[in-house]
Amino acid sequence: MQTAHKNNNPAVKLSFDLAVDTIEFCIRLDYLKKWSLSNQIMRAALSIGANIREAQNAESRNDFIHKMKIAAKEADELEFYFEVCNASPSLPSAENLLIQAQSACKILNKIISTSKNNNKQPAN
Repeated sequence: MQTAHKNNNPAVKLSFDLAVDTIEFCIRLDYLKKWSLSNQIMRAALSIGANIREAQNAESRNDFIHKMKIAAKEADELEFYFEVCNASPSLPSAENLLIQAQSACKILNKIISTSKNNNKQPAN
């Protein structure tokens, strides 16, 4: 049941859903005794959402951008792990999770670039 969203922010929702889906994937990895990989994947997936949520309470636009950049780096890392899982015949497929991670990267990069552009515009 994926309902713990603070608001209708698409990045918050996407990161929450990605975290929940990743937990389910990591349970399968744990069953296969791939604990180290599972731990790395879990940390990256949860960090994305945690940083996006933290950015919602940023002290400044620069603080917001910084936290979103951290989330974007974690999303890129997660994308790498899912690509490795898909390439390894001994690991379960992470194709749907890879698509979610790629979407997170795109959204976060768009938010970051928009925020940077808004930061350059003079105040009225």
